Amino acid sequence: MHNEAASSLEVIRQADPGRPFVVAQLGQSLDGRIATPTGESRWINRDCALDHLHRLRAEVDAVVVGIGTVIADDPLLNVRRIPLTQKRTQPARVVIDPSGRLPATAKILNFDGADVLAINAHDCTNPSPCNTLTIERGSDGLCPKAILEALFARGFNKLLIEGGAHTVSRFIDAGVIDRLHILFAPLIIGSGQTGINLLPVGELSRALRPPTKVCVLVDGDVLFDCDLSGARANLATK
Repeated sequence: MHNEAASSLEVIRQADPGRPFVVAQLGQSLDGRIATPTGESRWINRDCALDHLHRLRAEVDAVVVGIGTVIADDPLLNVRRIPLTQKRTQPARVVIDPSGRLPATAKILNFDGADVLAINAHDCTNPSPCNTLTIERGSDGLCPKAILEALFARGFNKLLIEGGAHTVSRFIDAGVIDRLHILFAPLIIGSGQTGINLLPVGELSRALRPPTKVCVLVDGDVLFDCDLSGARANLATK
């Protein structure tokens, strides 16, 4: 593994255990697409990027996705491409599912010893096929900060927000992402679904400009490890 990619994992290992540490990950093409117009997204990124994603999963306590990702892609969300060390277990799998849409056939429910948790709104009337946490529903859905507080209280300190792009964007807008890992594939799709989509800023001076480490992976994909907590600190001093 490249030294820069390895150092990005070390940041997670050294995270303060006294608060949630949150990493978000997104894979996309050079022109910022995460899928074609028909929704096809496998595989935009190549093997080294997928290996990096599984290394991220191996370092966190829980992998978090939105219900849209589960319904569209039916992911496993476990660690498969790299061996787990003796000190690590499969991360918990968490789906943000305000209205209880998680199907009983979803692959994240496959038993492998890992916890599976659905986060429902308080007013959800559909029972989930797994354990649940309930969060008050706001005007724009479930609050990312409230979700993290509930997961931290449950013992999940290190969290990976893996998708989809809407979920990652909401957590960035909420100011709760510490590191953002964007994996660019040398691929131009030209149309289709875009990645990060944040609330608008009126001036470039208010845009996030994170301290960033860049690593070219062996097979050509490029990792941008963006320090969003550093970017917010820089904005606060302006």
